Amino acid sequence: VQLVESGGGSVQTGGSLRLSCVYSVRRNCMGWFRQVPGKEREWVATFDNFDRTMYADAVKGRFTISREKNTNILILEMDSLTPEDTAKYSCAASSHPLSISSKCDSDDYVYWGQGTQVTVSS
Repeated sequence: VQLVESGGGSVQTGGSLRLSCVYSVRRNCMGWFRQVPGKEREWVATFDNFDRTMYADAVKGRFTISREKNTNILILEMDSLTPEDTAKYSCAASSHPLSISSKCDSDDYVYWGQGTQVTVSS
């Protein structure tokens, strides 16, 4: 599974960004993670094989994960950004095919994109 992210950049507090992830094969769990240097990678959001969405508390109500219909593109819409959202954002896919259901725990994700940097200034 190949994953290629795009859409990162620099914005001011309160701004918005839209991240895209082109994937070669959809898996049962597709997600976004972020990481700041020196800190552990943090789960952000998941889009599962039933098109259900799940969000980390830190981004709930501000971020929206979706999949563009009839494409292999996973989207993360980010609104009301704050400096605490500054990180490298990576798209991820699970090891299971679309026909398998799982909890989409962080350990399920085995395929990773190269990441795209998001910087929010105050």
